Amino acid sequence: MASVANAPLNLLKPLNLPRHKLRFGSCIVTTPFRSTINEPFLTPQSSKQRSSSIICFASEKQSSTDTSSTARIRSEVLTPFRSVRMFFYLAFIASGGLGALIATTQLIAALTNPSRALDAPEIAKGLGIDIGAVSLFAFLYYRENTAKNAQIARLSREENLSNLKLRLDEKRVVPVSSFRGFARLVICAGPASFITESFKFSEPFTEGLVERGVLVVPFATDGNSPSFEFDESEESKDFTSKRKRLWQLTPVIVSEWTNWLDEQKKLAGVSSDSPVYISLRLDGRVRGSGRGYPPWNAFVAQLPPVKGMWSGLLDGFDGRV
Repeated sequence: MASVANAPLNLLKPLNLPRHKLRFGSCIVTTPFRSTINEPFLTPQSSKQRSSSIICFASEKQSSTDTSSTARIRSEVLTPFRSVRMFFYLAFIASGGLGALIATTQLIAALTNPSRALDAPEIAKGLGIDIGAVSLFAFLYYRENTAKNAQIARLSREENLSNLKLRLDEKRVVPVSSFRGFARLVICAGPASFITESFKFSEPFTEGLVERGVLVVPFATDGNSPSFEFDESEESKDFTSKRKRLWQLTPVIVSEWTNWLDEQKKLAGVSSDSPVYISLRLDGRVRGSGRGYPPWNAFVAQLPPVKGMWSGLLDGFDGRV
């Protein structure tokens, strides 16, 4: 696991070439010519042809206001007619409330005036209809508002996840959001022994997982480093390359990952020491989660392969959110 120092730290002196600087919250990544974020795995030969530098600072958390605004915008995009429905619910509540108020005054007048006593049943019937309408639309508004708040809360948690940092290699640190559209992340969180076992269980499904754009984020919650053993023989060179590609990511700023994960476990009613997995869709939204080892066979069976450029056109086939 990587940590961030209080003062800027230049890990590699950049070459004297044209560069692009990318600012990711607590890190600035400087690369010559072009960014290589969309290259999820570099061979040793290709990595020698590029030079970059990472300048890391103390963590700068995104303000809750900005996160909430982004979540609200995404909520409006996902459910564009919810605001319209809620507006009409309020309008019907106001109309029914006004009708109930008028009917109440008429009913009081009819009960106090013997000459209008015959109108009382009809007025009471209209009052009952108004009260029923107000109750119905108040319930619908409450249900819609509850669903809206739950969706915004979930999207806010997903936005917080998208701002967490991952290390691709010794020279590149990027946020989780950089993988939207071309990779399906699977967060595997638990003790180092649990992650090592998950690594072993994934071996038979390596090729299928890589074809489906799956990248694993191993997060050891006990502070130990998991042991990954790769077959370096010449016969297994291609397969080992895929294994390393599948397990290449490393969380950065462990405290932020720990806080986010603890919040998810608390909301789900899961004990803090339980090993869990969280799978993301191509669009960065949470696809599914659970206790124990990730279901590698289910990922291979359910997820469509990513062909050509990882453009994210099959986001809608990733399953329910």
